[in-house]
Amino acid sequence: MSNSTVSTAWLVEHLDDKNVILLDASMAVVLGKEPLIYDRLTCIPNAINMGLEQDFFNHDSQMSHAMPTAEQFTHAARKLGINQDSTVVIYDNQGIYSSPRAWWTFKVMGFDKVFVLDGGLPQWMAENLPTANQFLTANLVGNVKAQQHTELVCDSASLLAIVSEYPVAQSGSLVFDARAASRFNGTAPEPRAGVRSGHIPCSVNLPFAQVLDGIKLKPSTELQMIFNQLDENHAQQRIFSCGSGITACILILASTVAGHQQSILYDGSWAEWGASDHLPVA
Repeated sequence: MSNSTVSTAWLVEHLDDKNVILLDASMAVVLGKEPLIYDRLTCIPNAINMGLEQDFFNHDSQMSHAMPTAEQFTHAARKLGINQDSTVVIYDNQGIYSSPRAWWTFKVMGFDKVFVLDGGLPQWMAENLPTANQFLTANLVGNVKAQQHTELVCDSASLLAIVSEYPVAQSGSLVFDARAASRFNGTAPEPRAGVRSGHIPCSVNLPFAQVLDGIKLKPSTELQMIFNQLDENHAQQRIFSCGSGITACILILASTVAGHQQSILYDGSWAEWGASDHLPVA
């Protein structure tokens, strides 16, 4: 167990612990990578389907994948049987894809005992560990209550203020974009209608696949080198963006594993920035 991830070996040892809640955060649509396809529902035994897309986004927002409100999170997490003293482990069926977004949601809501299963379901299956074909249903309502850390998420207005500073390095912040290089450079069209091509001024490109070794995160030493090559000024805080706020969290997880502790998610990401004519594009 690290401060952010657990291994399959750890989960095997603790899978039946009463205080461990195992959540499946898989999403129906996978973008930016070739998806792993399953011919039937396959999950890790004791896993609960957390309903990431249904219950842990704010559907009252105009943004595609908006962070839930504290009230929405509390209601959804309690339905999963999560208590204040629970240990939550999250995985997805792609290895490392949507589970970091679920992990960061818990962090934003002030829940610290939350971890990502490195390699997720594919790693579990690669080790020939037992699987199930149905999810567990939570029997009891939990008592968890969100204590929202608003400083872990930013909006376009606060990000614009940061990137408008010159030189931006003096702001102590650096913006990372997790999209593919072709989208970052504006040479490939955006998948969403009405969204311009290009990137946020002063941001740097780190496609999320570059922090992965197949279905798992790269070792922490490699991740440190990757981030240090792009973050030469050792920014005090790193701001992460992507297409709609999902894969940016892969970079947040990688940055955290690499030892950097001040991360911020730009929740609207390029779906919001690229669609707003008053926001500058590089």
